[in-house]
Amino acid sequence: MAIPRLLLLRLALLTAFAASARGADYEYFLTGSAADAKPAQTGAGLLLMGGGGDVDAAFRWFVRQAGGGDIVVLRASGGDGYNDYLFSRIGGVDSVETLLFHQRAAADDPRVLAIIRQAEGIWLAGGDQSRYVKYWKDTPVGAALDAHVRAGKPLGGTSAGLAVLGEFSYSALEPGTLTSPIALQDPYDRRITLERDFLHLARLRGIITDSHFSQRSRLGRSLAFLARLYPAGRPDRLAGIGVDEKTALAIEADGSARVFTSGNGRVWLMLPSQPPETLSAGRRLTLRDVRVIGLGPDSRLDFNQLEVKNPAVVSTVSVVDGQLLERQ
Repeated sequence: MAIPRLLLLRLALLTAFAASARGADYEYFLTGSAADAKPAQTGAGLLLMGGGGDVDAAFRWFVRQAGGGDIVVLRASGGDGYNDYLFSRIGGVDSVETLLFHQRAAADDPRVLAIIRQAEGIWLAGGDQSRYVKYWKDTPVGAALDAHVRAGKPLGGTSAGLAVLGEFSYSALEPGTLTSPIALQDPYDRRITLERDFLHLARLRGIITDSHFSQRSRLGRSLAFLARLYPAGRPDRLAGIGVDEKTALAIEADGSARVFTSGNGRVWLMLPSQPPETLSAGRRLTLRDVRVIGLGPDSRLDFNQLEVKNPAVVSTVSVVDGQLLERQ
């Protein structure tokens, strides 16, 4: 009997070690059914949320697009806070699964990839977008997110999760807070780290996003991003989208979009009309005549043409020698 017990002990230790090694790369949380849901239909859609609080009405839209199936939350900090919120408060889903990444190696884990591929809806939580870039860019996870959207299933993100959805993104790879005054004084400050093609979402081609927009006065830094991204010739498509806290922009399969807000938030569309006059390291930015359109719940945005119906606010903004100037 001694030998079998010793073998069992060794097997138990090996199993525990394997679980610990996997746990070093990621953690997994499940609320609801462990079986793979197979809803009759899902609907394509993108949900861009500005952070600072979740928007119930927007998440109800997201759950409908997912056909009430399995929702997978991806994050690189925090815990399983979305599980009970989506399963119990929003409701109507088969399950909510959270994958908390600790290492890039998790992006190659077969179990992680299977969970993502079986999801009807995928949500990118807030946190630190630099970790998303480090852990997911050019990995099977990134490819799985692209495939998820191509399959006609909804994808969304809030705060850091919003920051990585566009063709262009502010990756925050350098330490330190990037404020609008810093960006306008020197658009090549080391903290301005811009990525391209983290994801490949056709609807967000030519778009860079920003969150906590009005609350953290991020118009200036978004204009600096657009100045950096403006090509030598006039771009066929380049725009910034800023989303206020407790606010979300829901994009339907046909490209029409509407605003949900649980406060007085807005979504801001920034459309540059000409290349920057002054754009070089160590010099203050000059960028003239950027059209800035604020959208409220009664507004509609057509992503095919980047045109707005019933805007809440329309203005033209310039940056001259690092200073913001606005006219209605």
